[in-house]
Amino acid sequence: MADKEKKQKQINIELDEKTAEGIYSNLAIINHSVSEFVVDFISMMPGTPKAKVKSRIILTPQHAKKFLKALNDNVVRFEQAHGTIKDYEQPPIPLNFGPTGEA
Repeated sequence: MADKEKKQKQINIELDEKTAEGIYSNLAIINHSVSEFVVDFISMMPGTPKAKVKSRIILTPQHAKKFLKALNDNVVRFEQAHGTIKDYEQPPIPLNFGPTGEA
């Protein structure tokens, strides 16, 4: 591939300090419609009945599928390098996103 073609395919991604710190999440809630996937990342503290959504990511169905593949590829590479990730059974968490709607 020529240098000119490589430069055209590069993406310059900027990451500011605050975003680089990241946000801890130990729970993700995923909902979808015909046109988008909504992923809410939550930090849930043990024994606390209330938690806030820390970040919401909205994806097109095509990007959600690409994300799924990329995440799966990374988990496979991680497990090849570090061993199988243990999947612990968690009791179901009843979720309440505010008042329920009425017809």
